[in-house]
Amino acid sequence: MIELAIILLTLGLSIAGLLLAPTITQWRRDRLRKKRFPPQWETTLEKHLPFYASLLSDERRQLKEHIQVFLAEKQFIGCGGLEVTLEMKIVVAAVGCLLLLNRPNPQYFTKLRSILLYPSTYKTKVSKWLSPYVVEETQVARLGESWHRGHLVLSWAQVSQDMRHWRDGHNVILHEFAHQLDAEDDTAAGVPHLPHPGDRKTWADVMTAGYEQLCRAVAQGQKTVIDSYGSTHPAEFFAVVTETFFERPRSLHRHHPQLYDLLHNYYQIDPKQWFQR
Repeated sequence: MIELAIILLTLGLSIAGLLLAPTITQWRRDRLRKKRFPPQWETTLEKHLPFYASLLSDERRQLKEHIQVFLAEKQFIGCGGLEVTLEMKIVVAAVGCLLLLNRPNPQYFTKLRSILLYPSTYKTKVSKWLSPYVVEETQVARLGESWHRGHLVLSWAQVSQDMRHWRDGHNVILHEFAHQLDAEDDTAAGVPHLPHPGDRKTWADVMTAGYEQLCRAVAQGQKTVIDSYGSTHPAEFFAVVTETFFERPRSLHRHHPQLYDLLHNYYQIDPKQWFQR
């Protein structure tokens, strides 16, 4: 009887822990968001983020709160001899958390646990099945990757370049963090979690039309606002068009108004206003 009582008590505590976990997480995040944002951290934002001064005061407040939660919950790992500094962490967290602004209850990239930073371009092994019995392995140079197993990889050299050339439509942080949002439902098919079931049809219609238009333009050798890499897969299209939305919003709005409105509704922010302030 004593053993049974212990088993039941242990089971009860486990169930209680599972039920209370979301509440505890929310309480901890609320405490982190209320902490004073260090002045030297804000100096880093002003120094490295070209868009920071153009954000509304409430958006800047939200961003700083998100950065504090993000840095408390995610691990940064230096690879290839790189020593990760606090400044690097703040830059990555700030750009990644742009994707969370104005959301009522952001989940901070639920599957992401670690950010791996390399000093520059790095190589990764890629396997390709040539037949049921033959696998070809090659080394591929990369600037960034988003893994479903809780890791995100970035080249710091590319991050630094992206910060210096914000309006060129290329940003490895935005790209890989968009993949993280896409993978939250375990599909990574270019359809992130949408708050309302009815949004899925609109999303599918607009994104499919935009993807097919880009594929046709690339096949015909036409110049495009959205980078041609977006034509390789619907998941890449979502990540690439996210880069365009934040870095070249006026061009995206001019040439692809439906895509812009779709992402405006999803991200709850209007980046083209940054350039008008």
